[in-house]
Amino acid sequence: MATRSNRTGTALRLPQDPAAPKTPPPDRKRSGAVPGTIARTRQPRLWTWLLLPGTLWMTGFLVASLLLVATLALGTTDPLGNPRFGLNFANLTALADPAYSTVLLRSLGYALITCLISLAVAYPVAYAIALRGGRFKNLLIAAIVVPFFANYLVRMYGWSVVLSDDGPLLRALRAIGLADGDTKILQTGVGVVAGLVYGFVVFMIIPLYAAMERMDTSLIEAGRDLYGGPLRTFLFVTVPATRQGAAAGCVLVFLPAMGDFVSAQLMGGPDQIMIGNLIQDKFFQGQNWPLGSALTMLLMAVLFLGMLGYLRRTRKDEAEAAR
Repeated sequence: MATRSNRTGTALRLPQDPAAPKTPPPDRKRSGAVPGTIARTRQPRLWTWLLLPGTLWMTGFLVASLLLVATLALGTTDPLGNPRFGLNFANLTALADPAYSTVLLRSLGYALITCLISLAVAYPVAYAIALRGGRFKNLLIAAIVVPFFANYLVRMYGWSVVLSDDGPLLRALRAIGLADGDTKILQTGVGVVAGLVYGFVVFMIIPLYAAMERMDTSLIEAGRDLYGGPLRTFLFVTVPATRQGAAAGCVLVFLPAMGDFVSAQLMGGPDQIMIGNLIQDKFFQGQNWPLGSALTMLLMAVLFLGMLGYLRRTRKDEAEAAR
């Protein structure tokens, strides 16, 4: 039917000539005009352009700082202690000194122990908040996170007071007969690990809480029917279902704990120094920036291996989930 407007502007429908060829409707698939396609293609481009400035900013400074430290690791120092760029491999060969390897292994051990203790502390806390918190979930998370907004150095000073020889913890342990006058926590490896756990345990709680929030609670009910006790259900159902959150938390704890130097400085002694203390000493006290840069590159290589292992594990889990 054809249309024609009259004087009043009303459209009149006229009969169409049967002999006239009928025009087929436009083929959307052939023309490519699919509704919403343009909007969907523009949105990713918009987000790409919004992410580009920050990505370039962070990447540029990261690459520049890495190149600066790497080139300085091959340099030397003049008689006044000022760093000079060059091509000297003595700093790299000095890393084979047993003293440096001992400090590196000690730092690695402290960081791994910190991850394990933080995991043991964070699992029940995250479980209780995510599955038993109810309407108080946000309040409980805020109660855990807000105290960590305070300066890290201030928190470590406060923790050193708590763990001191005359602090409330040792006084309580002596009162109940679990410690004597010679018991010490500070200036020991226990004090260093305690400071590391206190400083970074929140980075383990948050990923585990997020993983348990996404977990289907019906799995726990089915696990109780299959495995019976709550411990077996936790080990065979909850832990496998939240392993990605646990892996993310271990990375977030291990990376800063490996390079930390405040805990070892305030709560450790000369026999508990970590690789971060060694780097600080070379830069600020020993005035040996090239050797400090070489130690920094060694630390970054260890952290890179840890991050690479986490990424490979995450990719493997995603591939298994896609099947």
